[in-house]
Amino acid sequence: MKNWSKVEGRRSSRRAFLAALSGVPLAPAFAADAMRRLERASAIAGSRPAAALAQDEDYWAEIQRAFDADRTLVNLNNGGVSPCPTHVLEQMIRDLRFSNELPVEHMWRVLEPRLESVRRELAIEFGCDPEEMAITRNASEAQETMIFGLDLKPGDEVVVSNQNYPRMLTAWRQRVRRDGIVLREVSFPVPPPSRQAVVDRFAAAITPRTRVVEVTHITNLTGQILPVRELVDLCRPRGIAVFVDGAHAFAHFPFTRDELGCDYYGTSLHKWLFAPIGTGFLYVRRDKVPGLWPLMAAPPEMDANIRKYEEIGTHPAANHNAIAAAIAFHRGIGGERKVARLRWLRDRWAKRLQAESDRVKVLTPLDSPDAAGIALFHVDGIKGTDLGAWLMSQHRIVTTPIEHPEFEGIRVTPSVYTTPEEVDRFAEMVGVALRKGIAAEAAAKGGG
Repeated sequence: MKNWSKVEGRRSSRRAFLAALSGVPLAPAFAADAMRRLERASAIAGSRPAAALAQDEDYWAEIQRAFDADRTLVNLNNGGVSPCPTHVLEQMIRDLRFSNELPVEHMWRVLEPRLESVRRELAIEFGCDPEEMAITRNASEAQETMIFGLDLKPGDEVVVSNQNYPRMLTAWRQRVRRDGIVLREVSFPVPPPSRQAVVDRFAAAITPRTRVVEVTHITNLTGQILPVRELVDLCRPRGIAVFVDGAHAFAHFPFTRDELGCDYYGTSLHKWLFAPIGTGFLYVRRDKVPGLWPLMAAPPEMDANIRKYEEIGTHPAANHNAIAAAIAFHRGIGGERKVARLRWLRDRWAKRLQAESDRVKVLTPLDSPDAAGIALFHVDGIKGTDLGAWLMSQHRIVTTPIEHPEFEGIRVTPSVYTTPEEVDRFAEMVGVALRKGIAAEAAAKGGG
């Protein structure tokens, strides 16, 4: 006899899955086998909550099969740039070939107008008006549009964290040299004792001459999620613009524009949305668009048009059109399921290493909403750069050594295609390094 509650749960799950994809421009991009794979995964999930699904390997095996990952290596640096699902890559390649047949017609007149569908779907995901959403090539382009686009005078002050992304700090320092602005860098411990402690550090650096605060939504160093909303609430009454660098945040964990309350936001889409390399977006609140200059010149008729930030000359339409397929894939999984899985994978290695040795210090808060899939750990007595090189050369495990003036270690970022066995392999090898040391182990294997 059939379990009708289970059958009905699967039917409801399928309806919810299809509803999540409604409105996304799938044809001709979304490969049929990708749709079937997501439907199978959705059927396995049923109506179970995200936390209960986080360790269901039947479900995540379906998701893993969407990627043509190189399994000869264990890739734990998905925060830098992630592979995209095979069908997303195939759409981009198909559009590149179509463009190449007759670029002035196929690319400009057929494919380029489809960008408006991508703009609409990204705006839905972020929770903003499509007229506030510009498609960029990455978070750096979005952030530097903010950094160089706001009029500032000599002596105007900008407050940043010394944990901001290095390219953004470099951009601000160029404005210091070129325009005579003042850059104030704040520091906070890792992990910070509380969200308010971070806000207090920024607040202490604000003066009557402060015009901008730039904050990373989630740091690329430790994966600390920072109190964006609290900083916006601090700065807006003072007339201070808050630039949010969300390079690692969008599609990593669920949030919307209104939850942040921000006026400016930039992100990459080739990290956690799994869009093709060279995709990102810039959000500017509609009434702020006229006051923020584009990186490349646009005519005065576009002063209030969000598309002025896309005036970058000839560029492929294929990359940004494939964002639509990536959005559909993301919705097929669901943001809550994704972040639950990422946290489960993180805890699988981090808590194991914490239990193995008190030499291991995890510098990212666990069991907290202030972190997600990214985590940084330090091993007393082994430099992070040495451990990272050893993991790669001896065991084919890709990680991210982090060196900051105030801390150092190894950043680990698994993804939805990462298997528990790969995470366990990584933790096992770090355990070997803890017990035997990397020099002795390398010598025993005959390596340097």
